[in-house]
Amino acid sequence: MQKNPPRPLVSVILPTYNRGWILKEAIDSVLKQRFADFELIVIDDGSTDATGRILEGYGTRIKACFQPHRGVSAARNTGIRKASGRYLAFLDSDDLWLPEKLTAQVDYFSSNPTVPACQTDEIWIRKGVRVNPKKIHLKSPEKLFERSLERCLVSPSAVMLRRWLLDAVGLFDESLPACEDYDLWLRVSCRFPVALIPKALVVKRGGHADQISRVPGLDRFRIQALVKLIEGGFLTATQREAAVAVLMEKCAVYAGGCLKRGRLEEWARYRRIAGRYSSSPGSCAATSRQVR
Repeated sequence: MQKNPPRPLVSVILPTYNRGWILKEAIDSVLKQRFADFELIVIDDGSTDATGRILEGYGTRIKACFQPHRGVSAARNTGIRKASGRYLAFLDSDDLWLPEKLTAQVDYFSSNPTVPACQTDEIWIRKGVRVNPKKIHLKSPEKLFERSLERCLVSPSAVMLRRWLLDAVGLFDESLPACEDYDLWLRVSCRFPVALIPKALVVKRGGHADQISRVPGLDRFRIQALVKLIEGGFLTATQREAAVAVLMEKCAVYAGGCLKRGRLEEWARYRRIAGRYSSSPGSCAATSRQVR
């Protein structure tokens, strides 16, 4: 009777869509890790370029699967469901890992058995040129939830988490075409710590035309995530107050943009969303900044 193969300690989940021009570099950066007890699951989210041929070239070194195009959240969730590791790590197909990335995070978890998630620092590349993150983008575990309400401060390519964490907070929201990471890490950080390993072990590359972050009007997805978070019923009173204040600000700014562009139905919808929370504690300061 054939025994089942041993489960890897880490499952690496790499979603991709029409990134044949850069995908191989991402895959190779995982296969060159000094830590070896991992599986690499690559989810081809309906690519129409050379992605399939590239994945075939890796043979059994990776676990490749294909699904009709449903977006990055659905692709990551497919990888999560197929994963067998105790720890989960994610890599976007336009990013790279330095060789010691997995080693550093597995070692951190071994030394900190109660911490459910950790991330590393990053090297930022924009259009082939290294850039320094602004102060507002600097990572820190301190007050992570409150600071992440404005913008996401946890990078999927830099994070590793214990598998049970997603059982507690849920998977990526497949209804969000963008800001899905913002949504997930708010759900995590309002309840659990996310530690930081202060080493730049990820190369985060941006500036190309197919980046999800270049989708216009991203704040409408952040507003959707904030409403869901506020209505979820698991924020503390202080957390809810902070979330409502940021929601009011984002609604005011986004509604203002709609008004300038003559999108009156959309303007009214975001005014109604803000109005729903205008009597919430802590909302007065934000209310004064709403569009008149």
